[in-house]
Amino acid sequence: MTEWFHETLYPSVRQSLRIDRIIHQSKTEFQDVLIFENEFLGRVLVLDDVVQTTEADEFYYHEMLSHVPIVGHGAVRSVLIVGGGDGGMLEEVLKHPVDKVVLVDIDGEVVNICRQHLPSVCGNAFSDPRSELVIGDGKEFVASTELRFDLIIVDSTDPIGPGEALFRRPFYQACHDILNVGGAIATQNGVPFFQAEEVTQTHRHLRSIFTHSGFFASPVPMYVGGHMAFGWASDHTNLSGIDEATIRSRLQSRSLETRYYNSSVHVASFALPTCVQDLLA
Repeated sequence: MTEWFHETLYPSVRQSLRIDRIIHQSKTEFQDVLIFENEFLGRVLVLDDVVQTTEADEFYYHEMLSHVPIVGHGAVRSVLIVGGGDGGMLEEVLKHPVDKVVLVDIDGEVVNICRQHLPSVCGNAFSDPRSELVIGDGKEFVASTELRFDLIIVDSTDPIGPGEALFRRPFYQACHDILNVGGAIATQNGVPFFQAEEVTQTHRHLRSIFTHSGFFASPVPMYVGGHMAFGWASDHTNLSGIDEATIRSRLQSRSLETRYYNSSVHVASFALPTCVQDLLA
C-alpha cells in the first residue's frame, strides 16, 4: 500500500507527498521530526507536520535568504543565524569571505539528525572553523550576547511552537541592538498568499525600529501558496535600492556557486506584486 504524508498547515488546503521510505522519525523535547525519501524530491525534512526543506528545492530558499542580504550589504564579516538547524543556510553563508558565523538553534537533536541524514543540505558547514554552533533559545541569545554582527538571518520555523517568539517586536529590537554600524537583518516571513498577517506584522515591527526596511520574494516550490516573502531592515543601507551593476560587480569579486540566485534575480526579487504591497500599507 502506498503511504503518503499530508501537510495540513492551512485548514482548507493540504499538500500530499508520497513516502517511498522513512529515513528517520522521532520526537525531540521541542518538536516531532520526520525525514523521508520521495522519488522526485529526494529526502524531505518535516517538523511538527510541516515541510521544512527537501533535497530537490532547498537551494531556492537558502540561497535567497543568505546571498541577497550579504551581497546587498557588501562587506559582511560576521553573521548570526537564528534557527536553521538543517545547516543549509550556514552552508550558503560560508560561501562568502566571512570571518565568523554563529548559528543558534533551540533543538540540538534536530541539528544532529540533519547532519546525519541530510548531508546534501548542510555539507561540511558545521565543521568549518569559521562556524560556531550554539544550542539554545535564539531569543535569549540575542537578548544576552555581547557579540555584535554585520548581519542577522532569522531562519526560523513558522510562528508556532518554538519559533513564535522570533516574530515579535522585542526580538527584532534585540536584534537591532546587536548589529554593528551598517548592519542588517533578514527574516523569513512565510507565503503572503496564505500568511498575509505574518508579513504585515513583521513589516510594522521592522518599520518601527529600523530606518530602512522592506521585503523581497522568491519562489520556494514546496512551500504551498506561491512566492515566499523575506523581510529585511537596516539603519544604514537601503537593500532594495542597489542597482544590478553594483550587485554584478560584487559577485565578480567572489566565486559564488549558485543554482537559483544571480544578479538579475537579486534585483528582481525586490519587485513586489500589488497584493503584497497592499499588506505593507
